[in-house]
Amino acid sequence: MRKVAFITGGSRGIGRAIAIRLAAEGYAIGIDYLQAQEQAEALVKELRLQGTDALAVQGDVADREAITAAIHLAEASLGPIHVLVNNAGIAEQHQFQDISEDFWHRIFAVNVDGAFHTIQAVLPRMIHEKSGCIINISSIWGQRGASCEAAYSATKAALIGLTRSLAMELAPSGIRVNCVAPGVVLTDMVKVLGDETLELLAQQTPLGRLGTPEDIARITAFLAGSGASFITGQVVTADGGFIV
Repeated sequence: MRKVAFITGGSRGIGRAIAIRLAAEGYAIGIDYLQAQEQAEALVKELRLQGTDALAVQGDVADREAITAAIHLAEASLGPIHVLVNNAGIAEQHQFQDISEDFWHRIFAVNVDGAFHTIQAVLPRMIHEKSGCIINISSIWGQRGASCEAAYSATKAALIGLTRSLAMELAPSGIRVNCVAPGVVLTDMVKVLGDETLELLAQQTPLGRLGTPEDIARITAFLAGSGASFITGQVVTADGGFIV
């Protein structure tokens, strides 16, 4: 049976890099997107030209019915999902007193409820097969916290707690659950900070550079593979030494 990976937020940035890397490792690829249909379809076309069976499906991870339907559509086309990567996420910077109730609920709905919805959608089959791998993409701000990013940091800390708890619960079923905590990675979400701020962040990073989506993709692929078969419940920090 071939391996199938499903990546939320897979049309660009870290999710796109993960899709490309897992395709190179021999996985069929399901990509979930919310609005970036053109980018998602372009990626699928690129992967298919390289011989990978790939599919893009639209679904808001915050909407339980929508993302469950998207996952079932991917499984009907590609086969059972062996690796789930919860990468979809949103972020905004606000002073805490300026955070609206609507934004607070929306960021938790996407970053935390999204993982809840996708995991519950793939879990019955994984438990039946006594095999599977779930990888949650958190952040160093979920480990340490960040000024003016209290809401984002809280959601990413929640993913770390979810990872560790699920790893304990699902290990007897042969399902591994791990987490990657990226540092400052050059994605569209980060580039809005501006060149001056990015240069300062690079200077604050012991390795002297910012991360790339490919850096995170390589770690994710390792955690998905057989080389990590005895690894579960772990948070792998990839930040160039930023929070050492």
